[in-house]
Amino acid sequence: YPSGNLAVMVVRHQAQLVCIVQEDRPSNAKIQAVFQSRGRSTCYYPSGTVWINMDTQGGQYFNHRGCRVRRWRWPSTLMSSEPQVPLSPIFISLNQYVGVRILGQDKIIVSFLAMGQQAKLNVGTKVQVSSWLRPPTPLGEGELLLLAFRVRILQLLDRLRGCLTFPSTEQWDKIKPPAFLTTQTWKILELCTCPGMSEELRSSVRAIVNA
Repeated sequence: YPSGNLAVMVVRHQAQLVCIVQEDRPSNAKIQAVFQSRGRSTCYYPSGTVWINMDTQGGQYFNHRGCRVRRWRWPSTLMSSEPQVPLSPIFISLNQYVGVRILGQDKIIVSFLAMGQQAKLNVGTKVQVSSWLRPPTPLGEGELLLLAFRVRILQLLDRLRGCLTFPSTEQWDKIKPPAFLTTQTWKILELCTCPGMSEELRSSVRAIVNA
């Protein structure tokens, strides 16, 4: 960002690439979007509520209250026997500088515009799965909360190490969390997008990892 804060990062995790968009804050920046090379992606409202959730079969668009208002499927010969709702192009602004344009499964563009210059990154990917493949079994409420608390404890320990390393308070806001913590945070947030999960549980998990 023009402020010098990190806006977009790309990390490698378990043989896949992950693009992460963060808000414009010097510390404790919340994740605003995650795009995985295996076809799963999620965008969030500034409040932390899921905005758009996509997987290898299609996507869903939610309003600020978490209610689904749109749903679509990617064109796929493997699922041609099922009724398909085509995708109409979608454009959202994650913040003042970063926008996301969704034109297709392999055409998901993250654009960054600041100080008269623009950068574009195509984070879409062409991934198809057979219709008989079942989604992974979602974690129970207790398991998900335990994972969230574990990540929060790791965040606090990392913060403590930073404070001990840099006693001056002027340096604290410049300390960036390690990549593995950022990755674990978005993995927890991704688990919150599973169908059937209550909004209360989603809010609790987001509050823990983004505290």
